[in-house]
Amino acid sequence: MKLVPLGDRVVLKQVLAEETTKSGIVLPGQTKEKPQQAEVVAVGPGGMVDGKEVTMLVSVGDKVIYSKYAGTEVELDGEEYLVVKQNDILAVIK
Repeated sequence: MKLVPLGDRVVLKQVLAEETTKSGIVLPGQTKEKPQQAEVVAVGPGGMVDGKEVTMLVSVGDKVIYSKYAGTEVELDGEEYLVVKQNDILAVIK
């Protein structure tokens, strides 16, 4: 199956960040709060949303930072995704 977002929605897959201590020990990303970084896996078509023209500014493969409490978590085929509105994306990491 495949998630296809509608309107100004974007499907994100969270990036699990590993943290390395000063002594070189790698801590798994799940030891603390989830990071707010993700990779874009699908982008909606944009267009007219709530009476306003919306142009999609992100594309598949972009690494982004999103709002802390944004979106809806979805599980599909054993993978976890986050579906957010484009305006919940704060920045693109270049």
